[in-house]
Amino acid sequence: MPQSPALPRVGHRFRGFLPVVVDVETGGFNSHTDALLEIAAVILGVDESGRLVPRQTVFSHVEPFPGANMEKASMEVNGIKVDNPLRLARNESDALGHIFKPIRQAVSEQGCTRAVLVGHNAHFDLGFLNAAIARTGIKRSPFHPFSAFDTVTLGGVALGQTVLAKALVSAGLPYDNREAHSAIYDAERTAELFCLLVNRMRPIYEELVGKIDPAAPTGADEAEVVEPS
Repeated sequence: MPQSPALPRVGHRFRGFLPVVVDVETGGFNSHTDALLEIAAVILGVDESGRLVPRQTVFSHVEPFPGANMEKASMEVNGIKVDNPLRLARNESDALGHIFKPIRQAVSEQGCTRAVLVGHNAHFDLGFLNAAIARTGIKRSPFHPFSAFDTVTLGGVALGQTVLAKALVSAGLPYDNREAHSAIYDAERTAELFCLLVNRMRPIYEELVGKIDPAAPTGADEAEVVEPS
């Protein structure tokens, strides 16, 4: 009986990295002193035709770490009520564990060696993520510690827009300002923008690099994956 053709995996496209779109809501701009309050991650995959698509969204409210600062201006913008019992917030360690578990699984399934954070002003989100990892003592994150894909850069190059809302509108994607500053909403809109731009650039990639052979080794096939603890 003939075998089904191999399906493409993300590990073929990004040198063994799995792009995961992350958005955080915080109590300010200083990752070391200001509270991490929400984190959302959109795990990406590829469909049967090799197009990059959002696959899964994971989210957690986060309890401010002891002594965390929360700037009044930031709290007015994000609208988060920290003392609302309906938030069902997790402490930082549990929140990161909740987010990281499906990411680690996707890294393995997609033939990747590690996740790479995708964000709008990505190093802001990565800075808060890394600070929380350091506070909680997590030894290995599924994310690359300093590399990131930034949709500010991609939006500026492809669309002439660096503001997320304007880039989405220019790309013909919806954006509702009333939903802004929710980690889930912003992460999912950023994921849509990233996927659209990557897919539109696919002809350039294939012209310069060649078409992806689904049967070829991925980053994970070429090097043993060490699962983060």
